[in-house]
Amino acid sequence: MKLPRASGILLHIASLPGSYGMGTLGDEAYLFADSLKKAGQSYWQILPINPVAGATAYSPYASTSTFAGNDLFISPELLSREKWFSGPVPGNTLRDESFIDYGAVLSFKEELLAKAFTDFFSNAGSDDLADFDGFCREMEFWLGNYALFTSLAGHFNTNNWLEWDKDISARDPVAAQRWSGRLEKNILACKFRQFIFFRQWAALKKYCTGMGISLIGDIPIYVTTDSADVWAYREIFQLDGMTGLPEAVSGVPPDYFSETGQHWGNPLYNWFDETGALNEMTLDWWAMRLLHLRKTVDLIRIDHFRGFEAYWSIPAGEKTAEKGDWIQGPGIEFFKKLAARTGKLSLIAEDLGVITPEVEKLRDGLDLPGMRILQFAFDFNNRNYYLPHNIDNRNCLLYTGTHDNNTTNGWFYGNEIDENTRRYILEYLGSDSISDFHWQLIRAAFRSVASLVIVPAQDLLGFGADFRMNTPGTVKGNWVWKMKKGDLTDHHLETLRRMGEIYSRLPAHQKDDGR
Repeated sequence: MKLPRASGILLHIASLPGSYGMGTLGDEAYLFADSLKKAGQSYWQILPINPVAGATAYSPYASTSTFAGNDLFISPELLSREKWFSGPVPGNTLRDESFIDYGAVLSFKEELLAKAFTDFFSNAGSDDLADFDGFCREMEFWLGNYALFTSLAGHFNTNNWLEWDKDISARDPVAAQRWSGRLEKNILACKFRQFIFFRQWAALKKYCTGMGISLIGDIPIYVTTDSADVWAYREIFQLDGMTGLPEAVSGVPPDYFSETGQHWGNPLYNWFDETGALNEMTLDWWAMRLLHLRKTVDLIRIDHFRGFEAYWSIPAGEKTAEKGDWIQGPGIEFFKKLAARTGKLSLIAEDLGVITPEVEKLRDGLDLPGMRILQFAFDFNNRNYYLPHNIDNRNCLLYTGTHDNNTTNGWFYGNEIDENTRRYILEYLGSDSISDFHWQLIRAAFRSVASLVIVPAQDLLGFGADFRMNTPGTVKGNWVWKMKKGDLTDHHLETLRRMGEIYSRLPAHQKDDGR
């Protein structure tokens, strides 16, 4: 897949500004799309849009479902404009702050969505009811499992299905039928929320497409144990047949981000069957994932791509990722069979971490664009893979940083690097000034040969370390940053657009004629 010479912004939906405690699929999302167009951007990259849970610190990479949408993103404004919504929107005490209070947001959204559920089935016309029925039929391949899982989790007050009654934990068909009847209203309410989420999402995607903005989605390689996916498809995971617990878990060995590695704790896949051939059930499930996500975004960043060549297997019970083994992954045959099921893959390889020649061969053999990160470039090695002058394959995405990095200004002005490194960076950039460093690094990215440049919103805004999205290896304080109204100004948009003009990154229909 060949990328155009263009640029875009990385901003999680939750991080959009707004008056309801966190970003939604409402007016603020449409205004951001307008801002992207004004700034000459062609891409909006987002983080995973799936449900989040307090038990996993609201991480979008540890969802209860790889298929469901995060109903916290549902817009109150858009709901209030539905003919069947009786109004008014429940009282809102949330404010437009820089950080999300998930507890307060959850409380407000529960009241709002409960009201919307009642209003819909009391007031909706035949067309809306037919749309709901059609959605449920179309999405039944995942929706029934997710709605039952969510309802059971609410009943037992935990997403850990191993703590549920044994018969339904084991998904005994008789127990599933009994619980489906007992929790019928809860299941219907869950399906309704997903209907509203995907209706609002489809409208936003259509708008972005009309504005010339392509959406880059994100698919984590792994799913969390406490999810509808593992509960419903446990045969494709490396679980103990007696206890249901993972036999080994995911992570990466010590690296740039952590001296003890990253212990993610997700169950690993059964990539192969007992004959050594690729597991058809695992292939089918991955095909469903890709086909489903492809309906919501234009391109898909596949997280931890190197895990498809070889993955780090940590024995169950280990507290850190230091002890483990590299196990051979499914490789290129997996992607070829996946493409046969799904058509063109349209994937971006998140090829960061311990990258070997074998990983590069897999990426290039599939003709997938990879990623380069400027914050990784400056180690006094002029052959560093991430330095702009060493980008030998233009078909890649170049980032100032990612959601796992510090903000550019937080990194440059903080204690992650020393004064000697700062001087080296400025010398490389040909700069005598330490002011506005974020603009200096953005400019270095824009003038590189990399096809696509993606800038995290915090870097565009020049924010410091307090506003970083995630610190790998930690739990508290992550995934809560959001923009406030007024943070993104015409100055930001005009400066970015001018860089696009100078460095040939504007969409074709917006390019300046040079006069």
